[in-house]
Amino acid sequence: MLDILIPYFINFTAVFILIRGLYYRSYKRTDLFLTFFGFNTIIFFIAIVLNQVNLSTGAAFGMFAVFSILRYRTEGLSAKDMTFLFLSIALGLLGATTQNLELQATMAALILVLVFVLESGWIFAKERSMEVLYDNIALAHTDKRSALIEDLRLRTGLKVVRCEVTDLDYLKDACKVTVFYVD
Repeated sequence: MLDILIPYFINFTAVFILIRGLYYRSYKRTDLFLTFFGFNTIIFFIAIVLNQVNLSTGAAFGMFAVFSILRYRTEGLSAKDMTFLFLSIALGLLGATTQNLELQATMAALILVLVFVLESGWIFAKERSMEVLYDNIALAHTDKRSALIEDLRLRTGLKVVRCEVTDLDYLKDACKVTVFYVD
């Protein structure tokens, strides 16, 4: 029993730090907590069972195919959310398949440190994005991009670094602009 509980405790601690300590601190979203923790736990226990059961290659590929076709139909996940989901799944898989507890804890710690460093903005400024409905369509032209960025900076108060015009509506004299900014 302890041979499952101790690795799971290390796994759960790592995922808790990843999701509550790093993900929530940056994105302030709790709606995906069940997804992150649920996927992690299910993958952990499935990997434990698969390590103990003698499966044929065909059965293993069949199970992989079933799990790989699962996807969310209710809402699309952003690249950041998918990355944290993948990290959560990877921690569960590593925790279940690594027999050495020190190795498991070390790998989990290295993953957490890497995510912390990349999310902290120490190496490069963390860029965020927002979509806005913009009413000065004259500045949407590619030759006037610097004027558009300056106007967006003035109107939003954000440190806009770049932008992309994603949709033009000449009837409403407006456009949709994805604004990329740093904190």
